[in-house]
Amino acid sequence: MKKLTAGVLGLALSSSMLLAGCASSTSEGSAEGSDSAPKVETKTIKVANWYADDHGVNIALNEKFKTLVEKNSNGTLKVDIYSNSKLGGEEQMYDSVRAGTLEVAIISAIIEPEVPKVSTLSLPFLFRDLDHAQTVLKGEIGQEIAAQIEENTGVKLLGYGINGFRVFSSNKPLEKIEDFKGYRVRMPNVPQMIAVGQELGATVTPMPISEVFSALEQHVVDGQDNPYATLRANAWYEVQSHVLESNHIFLPHNIIMNKKFWDGLTPEQQKVVQDAMTESAAYEWQLYRDNEAKDKEFLKEKGLEIIVPDENFKNQMIDATKGIYDEFYKKNSFGEEIVNKIRNS
Repeated sequence: MKKLTAGVLGLALSSSMLLAGCASSTSEGSAEGSDSAPKVETKTIKVANWYADDHGVNIALNEKFKTLVEKNSNGTLKVDIYSNSKLGGEEQMYDSVRAGTLEVAIISAIIEPEVPKVSTLSLPFLFRDLDHAQTVLKGEIGQEIAAQIEENTGVKLLGYGINGFRVFSSNKPLEKIEDFKGYRVRMPNVPQMIAVGQELGATVTPMPISEVFSALEQHVVDGQDNPYATLRANAWYEVQSHVLESNHIFLPHNIIMNKKFWDGLTPEQQKVVQDAMTESAAYEWQLYRDNEAKDKEFLKEKGLEIIVPDENFKNQMIDATKGIYDEFYKKNSFGEEIVNKIRNS
């Protein structure tokens, strides 16, 4: 009987040791990253804009931002790009970022009512050329505007891309200041930009960019104002005959991110996102510079006549819009100071 009991006890002890060994092995395997180890959550960054797929903005986003973020985040971040107003117009994209249903949007002067310093950038005939604009945005003034954007809207500004110098396309020649009379032009729904068209003598109709082609085709309006790249990418040359190279407004665009999403990223992920967008924006600027002459040549080949205003015509347009500066100074105590800083940059 004693022998039997001893045998049973020995077997039980051996089984306990075997089970203990198995438990120890499983625990070590988990600690060392076995299949049962917790997986890192992959977050998706949706980026929305109104530009066509082949516009420099989306080329830069795909070749730089998406590629760099997905590579350098080691798979913890994924980027989906929604071009061509797929997620709505500018106002809707802006509201979606603030509400947290969209992570990133590329918007322009739509935030002027909430961010007075942004309206500085849409003043007419303010910037001399691309170098001047880029210097201003990279410097103290660009930082001031960025700070006010973040403070007043609650979003994170990732950088300034480039919309560019705006020109007027039309279905009739605009060769002198008097030709603006009776010219029905689509412009963005931004009060100061609308005022530019009105002061030149045009009849301004605001509408979303997604509606412009049909409005031109159906002669609801005679023309629109946008940079050459946007004119080409949206194929408006199919329903326009002339371009006035007025360069009346230069606009960057503001690349904004939902602040809660930004705060939810790790410091390492934040650096990956910021570095990638900085490189993407720089690539945008380079593409704009490289392609402007090509865009103009393409439009000429499609039959558009490009009119470059002489000095007298240009000065007439500048004089016609001077009242916009007076109004800007009345509304904004910082107005005259910031304009002088820009002009002296």
